[in-house]
Amino acid sequence: MIIVPSQPTPGCSHRTVGWPNGGSPLYSALAVTGSSPVLETEGPPDGYTFDFVSGLSVRETPEEKDAVQVFAHRLVEDFGYPKAHIQTRPQFHVRRHPSDERRSYPVDIAVFAGETRKEDELRLVVECKRKNRREGRRQLELYLSMSTAEVGAWFNGEDHLYLHKRYVGDGSIVFDPLPALPRYGQRIEDIGRFRRGDLVISKALRPIFRDIRNHLAGSLVGINRDEIIAQQIINVLFCKIFDEMDKGPDEYVDFRAGFGESPETVHQRLMDLFTAVKTRYSDVFSKTDTIEIDPSSLAYVVGELQNVSITEANRDAVGDAFELFIGPALLGAQGQFFTPRNVVKMMVEVLSPKPGELIMDPACGSGGFLIMALEHVWRAIEEGARKRRWTAERVAEERRYVAAQFFRGIEKDRFLAKVTKAYMAIVGDGRSGVHCENSLLPPASWDPATQRDIALASFDVVLTNPPFGTKIPIKGKDVLTQYTLGHRFERSKTDRAVWGPSEALLDSQPPQLLFIERCLQLLKPGGRLGIVLPESIFGMPTYTYVVQWLRARATIVGVVSMPEDLFQPHTHAKTCIVFIRNSPPPTDYDVFMSVVEWCGHDSRGNPTVRRNADGKEMELDDVPHVARHFRELMGDVWRA
Repeated sequence: MIIVPSQPTPGCSHRTVGWPNGGSPLYSALAVTGSSPVLETEGPPDGYTFDFVSGLSVRETPEEKDAVQVFAHRLVEDFGYPKAHIQTRPQFHVRRHPSDERRSYPVDIAVFAGETRKEDELRLVVECKRKNRREGRRQLELYLSMSTAEVGAWFNGEDHLYLHKRYVGDGSIVFDPLPALPRYGQRIEDIGRFRRGDLVISKALRPIFRDIRNHLAGSLVGINRDEIIAQQIINVLFCKIFDEMDKGPDEYVDFRAGFGESPETVHQRLMDLFTAVKTRYSDVFSKTDTIEIDPSSLAYVVGELQNVSITEANRDAVGDAFELFIGPALLGAQGQFFTPRNVVKMMVEVLSPKPGELIMDPACGSGGFLIMALEHVWRAIEEGARKRRWTAERVAEERRYVAAQFFRGIEKDRFLAKVTKAYMAIVGDGRSGVHCENSLLPPASWDPATQRDIALASFDVVLTNPPFGTKIPIKGKDVLTQYTLGHRFERSKTDRAVWGPSEALLDSQPPQLLFIERCLQLLKPGGRLGIVLPESIFGMPTYTYVVQWLRARATIVGVVSMPEDLFQPHTHAKTCIVFIRNSPPPTDYDVFMSVVEWCGHDSRGNPTVRRNADGKEMELDDVPHVARHFRELMGDVWRA
């Protein structure tokens, strides 16, 4: 049976089909309906990119893509400058000398006081040449000296410098470093004075983190390993998160670096904030935990992050930071690739966890699935509270109760487990349900506290992106004997197309296959599973036995094929999202199948942005449409 939408849905470019009850491997039964994106977009010519401000096509040099365009986005989206006040193409020029008739120095980004963009209204100049900090400062000071601009920024895609031009009594010019740029309409003196409600939701967190990582790697003394840098920046991030959660909309934040403040002042403020974090969450942080970043570097980090909201970020900021700071080498070795937030949100919406349901992630990483599921459940609580006319205090109490009693996570990596506990503690007080264990080991070998919290056949919903890869095989009789998929499978003597388990154990098995079975073991009968898996499991004959076992053991409700760009630039693994009900399949049933063509970013991790027929920028991302189509086509399938 083929299931297709009754009519095309605007903005959706994935294809939805049904899967007949038969065939193996699964994709051999995939009948795909032809379709093309309804959203009409026009990309730039080969070798070119669209300039964010002017809309013109410009040559796509590394400097243009990684520095000029990134910073132009930040000026508009993070600092609030109107596009009409900014000039990028054609470039504005400043004079070589005050007496020159002609202006000959091209400025990458020029920001003016008004839309007329007159020379005497120039307020901010941005230089994006790929130079080192010393050369960048020299060039920036020259531009500021030869123009009316009072603020300058140098950014090369990896590091930055902000300067304020100040005249002294004898008419000479002094250039003072700034912790951050002033926001649109803000005085220099007010930099670093933010109310909680003033923080913006940044679309450029990854470039910000990349800038911070590169700066710290080059400036920190005695801290040069990525893992140590990551631990330090995560501690700083949790100060930021705690501060945001602790302040009302009209209260001034403590996570700030103000104009004229010494690095030592900023450092002491952060130490006080981290002390409050450790005191509040003493079961997560130890008394010996500290922030060892020197005052100047810490002021740099705070200056970059103080303007944006981390708790309302579009992506899991903690996971993004860890992924960027640890680096692809370590992540690949451990099979850890953090799931993009749009995919996490889609999976949560498809499974739709309810208040009172027990929810689990057996490979929780930095806690992305748990946090998103918790927010989903909280929205349901708040909706019910409005109907029951609960007080704010009653709602807050119910939120804390649900977080503590109904959310569980296991993470093998001790540092990541601590990150998840801290994140859950700060946003929802669910830290006690997160444990550092190996999910694939026999439950009897787990710590007694884990055994009290987590039992097989007890969960309503399991959401996970387990580690996968043939380079991290699972071995050992004690482990493999727990799993049917830990045994060798053989062809039936009566039907060579059918496979079944034998008594013989395998020497080893990739973790992703065992995780499928462990997740089903964790679920109650009828429980719901959403899992990220290599697509090869459902397309290669080698894994026919896995698909046959799974189809006999449970009901595959949906399969969403994801683009290869999903986990790039960290890995080229082609993945799919599989939704499963822990119950034997009926004789005949429908399966939701979807092919996602755009996931919101390209192979380098940059947003995929195009212009539609009206000239408006649109992000090519089909992922948010999947859950809506699932509900439209499958109905209340989980309650069947």
